[in-house]
Amino acid sequence: MAKKTTVSTAEDKLRALYDLQLIDSRIDRIRVVRGELPLEVEDLEDEIEGLRTRLERLEEEVDLVNQRISAYKLTIEESKALITKYTEQQNNVRNNREFDSLNKEIEYQTLEIELCEKKIRECMAQAEQKAAVVITDKEKVEMRDADLVGKRSELAEIIAETKAEEDVLSGLSASMAKGIDDRLLGSYRRIRGAAKNGLAVVPIEREASAGSYIKIPPQRQIDIAQRKRIIVDEHSGRILVDRELAEEENARIATQITKALAKVKK
Repeated sequence: MAKKTTVSTAEDKLRALYDLQLIDSRIDRIRVVRGELPLEVEDLEDEIEGLRTRLERLEEEVDLVNQRISAYKLTIEESKALITKYTEQQNNVRNNREFDSLNKEIEYQTLEIELCEKKIRECMAQAEQKAAVVITDKEKVEMRDADLVGKRSELAEIIAETKAEEDVLSGLSASMAKGIDDRLLGSYRRIRGAAKNGLAVVPIEREASAGSYIKIPPQRQIDIAQRKRIIVDEHSGRILVDRELAEEENARIATQITKALAKVKK
């Protein structure tokens, strides 16, 4: 495995870190263009999946209710058949005891029919209620599906427009990172990850670190301009570079990126 070649002097390290920051910031800006679209697409996908899962459950419940209705109807038919049977038997009884016994059976089957009819009405009400929810949820799924198609199309267009540039910049970022000491690179990424705007290395602007209003003491500014060591802003926690170095690297990296993009477009 080839040994990692890293920059040596403090100034080289500062330039390399700031170059990496410039490239990574440009990647950030591309991703900002996409905005919340990836999250919106993901949220819509999750919502649709949830609605479809609910639809499946509701449809299963409607099927179960319909099965119960069928079972109650079958019980009613069986009870009616028994009532007919017992009524016919009453015509052939030998005594009152047998007649009364058959009469009780007829009464029981009659009550069974009434109970089943009541259960059928309850089940039909449940089935209608669930069927209405199924219709509403299906309409929601159709609307969300249409929204998802639109969002995916919009996201795909943005990605297609910026993919080539992002790929080039990602390659440059990876190449630049290889030349930075692992410990220093780790610090850069940690600071960058903690910053809302992703800035880990910033120049001095108006005697303060970029984006800050807290002035840096004059002697500290001199130390930063000398580029003899890496200095971190005690207020923002960011690595500081002087304005002259920043302007030089801005111009150099802009040219490098333009050339790299031109090669891709050929």
